[in-house]
Amino acid sequence: MRSVTYSMSVSLDGYIVGPDGGFDWTAPGDEVFRFWIDEIRDVGVHLLGRRLYETMLYWETADQDSTLDESELEWTALWKPLPKVVFSTTLSEVQGHARLASGGLAEEIERLRAEPGEGDIAIGGATLAAEAAAAGLIDEYRAMVYPVLVGGGIPFFPRHERRVDLELVETRTFNSRVVYLRHRVARQS
Repeated sequence: MRSVTYSMSVSLDGYIVGPDGGFDWTAPGDEVFRFWIDEIRDVGVHLLGRRLYETMLYWETADQDSTLDESELEWTALWKPLPKVVFSTTLSEVQGHARLASGGLAEEIERLRAEPGEGDIAIGGATLAAEAAAAGLIDEYRAMVYPVLVGGGIPFFPRHERRVDLELVETRTFNSRVVYLRHRVARQS
């Protein structure tokens, strides 16, 4: 069965964006960007909320930008053809290799898990991830922790009254002092 992963950049105090909505502190250095490129290779479909979808739209046409370096072109070549499902109540259409979700998140994940296919089901965006977490649908949390305290904003982890036990699967420290933490949800057999 395909795993559902939630992977985003996060401040040390637990936010994906600061109180002003900014996330300029998440600009990846070369080493971290290379890691994201390698990680996206294992994704079979990406589920996005509207805000993240709109942020990532740049990469749908980025290959037309003559100033991109080799890594950025490689990312674009992987991102563009990747199937994406966008959850939005305000968008009426999406671009690129994306489609609007026709049902709820749980139903969409169940359908994707039942389909033949390879690669993880990646979730991007804290609001969408919070809904998936509340339903117990996330199999792995992957946090790229940046050495900054932003003091508030949108939290990486959902705020709900439920304990979730995790198993540490992988850690990695980058030259930029960014730390990658990968945890698997400990399921009771």
